Amino acid sequence: MRSLAAILLIALTGCAVGPNYKRPQIALPDRFRGALAGTAAASLADSKWQDLFPDDTLRQIVTTALDRNFDLRIAAERVEEARAQLGITRANQFPFVDAQAGFAATQSSSIGSFTFIPAGTKLTAAYTSGAIALSWEADLFGRLRRLTEAARANYLASQDGRRAVRVALVADVIDTYFQLLEQDSELEISRRTRDIAQDNLRLVKLRRERGAASGLDVRQAEQLLYTAAARIAAAERAIAQSEDQLSLLQGGAPAAQSRTRHLEEIAIPVQAPPGLPAEILERRPDIQEAEQALVAANAQIGAARALYFPQIALTASAGGQSRYLLQLLTAPARVYTVAPSAIEAIFHAGQVRNQVRFSQAQQREMLLTYQKTIYTALREVSDALVGFDRLREERDRQEQLVHTLEETVRLSELRYRGGLDSYLQVLDAQRNLFSGQLALAQLRLQERMAVVEIYRALGGGWA
Repeated sequence: MRSLAAILLIALTGCAVGPNYKRPQIALPDRFRGALAGTAAASLADSKWQDLFPDDTLRQIVTTALDRNFDLRIAAERVEEARAQLGITRANQFPFVDAQAGFAATQSSSIGSFTFIPAGTKLTAAYTSGAIALSWEADLFGRLRRLTEAARANYLASQDGRRAVRVALVADVIDTYFQLLEQDSELEISRRTRDIAQDNLRLVKLRRERGAASGLDVRQAEQLLYTAAARIAAAERAIAQSEDQLSLLQGGAPAAQSRTRHLEEIAIPVQAPPGLPAEILERRPDIQEAEQALVAANAQIGAARALYFPQIALTASAGGQSRYLLQLLTAPARVYTVAPSAIEAIFHAGQVRNQVRFSQAQQREMLLTYQKTIYTALREVSDALVGFDRLREERDRQEQLVHTLEETVRLSELRYRGGLDSYLQVLDAQRNLFSGQLALAQLRLQERMAVVEIYRALGGGWA
């Protein structure tokens, strides 16, 4: 018993071989590239997404998606799988106790392998047995503890993976909703252009009947009508597909989606301060997931190195065996076994050494993945900041262009009706205005999506 207690004490206080994890030192810039000089330390990611785009319909769609989205529910089940796997792995550190019971009945042959059997010898036997069995591996060198450490890191990584799915889901829902509103704008612009083209076509046909216009003018007027009609069909197709995508994101069958506002009515922040680069290490779930994968790989090195040392195990059982059930617990029926054992690898053809090399290579791979994830995050934030800044300027210039094109259409129509220009001038002006209005709608969409991208890239709180 003293030796058993000593083994238990050593197992509980023994060291774990292999490197202990330390977060790698990653060189980070003082501020994000593309951030305005003198930007406050506050970050756009400190805000809740509901405050970025105050729209009741959007809020309801996102809430439904968070409750019912399939990818998010699948990620939640993966967390449960990783939690159960942690419990399975951690259980190996403790003794296993099992109850055993059995009954055996035998009949020996009187004319078989045994010869000269005395008369009256009983050739039948029946007995009952029961025992409590214990098995335990003494984790003297920390192999099981390192495996538990790796399983715990994988569990935490699954939680970070779930948060990453949540972040992507909310961003995808908002982007798809904005795309739907932009497609509504395209449809409205196309219908308005089609109505104008129909009126112009009627006017040109009337002028031709009076000899003031040619057949070429009629054909030119038809071009804008057919162009707008084709764009209407394309917009209606895109709207249906976006509605189907929103339905799937909400975990439902394809259905129409409600919206109560126009895209330009949804305000966006005037500024998008990114905060400090070091903050994304704690905010971005994909970075934290990559770090937990590195923790797990680091622990696997210790588990592999522990195979160089003896594996000490203890098996024991205590119980009784009796031909009579009522005597099973009496002193004469007692049986027990105690069997400590140790296994030391002597020749495994380099298997243990290569297992260590394999785990070390995996750890280096996870380290590089962790570094790449961080620098990818820095790039995404920088791209989003530059995009937001330039898109706002581009949208301002496009609005000015559209105002100029509207005035150009008005003047060209006056000159055509006055007989000073051909209808080709009117057609060019109307086509330019149509293209300009569609481009403006796209820029308004991209500007709002840039805010979403900044918020996502910073690891904003989507809760």
